[in-house]
Amino acid sequence: MTRRHVDFGNLHNFRDLGGYRTRDGRTVRWGRLYRADSLGKLAGPGAEADRERFAALGVRTVIDLRYPWEIEAKGRVPEAEGLAYHNCSIEHRPYDQAEIDPGLDPWRYLADRFAEVAEDGTAELREALEVIADGDAPQVFHCASGKDRTGLLAALVLALLGVDEDTIAADFALTELATARLVADWHAAHPGRELRWPSYGRAPEEVIRLFLADLTAVHGSVHGYATARLGVDEQLLDRLRKRLLAD
Repeated sequence: MTRRHVDFGNLHNFRDLGGYRTRDGRTVRWGRLYRADSLGKLAGPGAEADRERFAALGVRTVIDLRYPWEIEAKGRVPEAEGLAYHNCSIEHRPYDQAEIDPGLDPWRYLADRFAEVAEDGTAELREALEVIADGDAPQVFHCASGKDRTGLLAALVLALLGVDEDTIAADFALTELATARLVADWHAAHPGRELRWPSYGRAPEEVIRLFLADLTAVHGSVHGYATARLGVDEQLLDRLRKRLLAD
């Protein structure tokens, strides 16, 4: 395990959001907030070592960003004493990334899907921020691949903490290290099916930069979006900073 990347057998994209510097010189605390791909992979036979590694992190809150039907089909984090579970399904317009038209601009297409989530999922995004701000132990949020919905929430949290866009974009792009394994998992789950979209599993910086630029163009800043659309107030932001930032 490196400090940022937590190594698991079945999980491919589990990372610590700690260590990033803010514009005012503070640092995101290590070991407080993680981002991940589906924790449903911790269930079932063969995942005992992964479950032990997860338990060792001391996580007490899981925020699952997937649709309820995804959870029904793929499972959720195994129940454990003292582990709180929240399903905040932030995406409201499902689409199949494997079937995206290869002729489209892939990064513009994904940024537009992110914009839909930011518009449709306001209640769920606010709930996720409230859960994070009110936590008193390590937490993790995740979707299926830990890429898009997870990447969007990570970007919002880091921006609201005062982390700069270059750092946010670099964090988003770390998912590229997991792309090959995400593609392999897709093929294993869909034998005989064609993966039409050649950019499946990719997460270049351009996607999140386009999304943040669009959000800023409409709302002036991520802070403006959070206050105007999510209804986030300064008290919530203060709790978020107090919990996640070190001097």
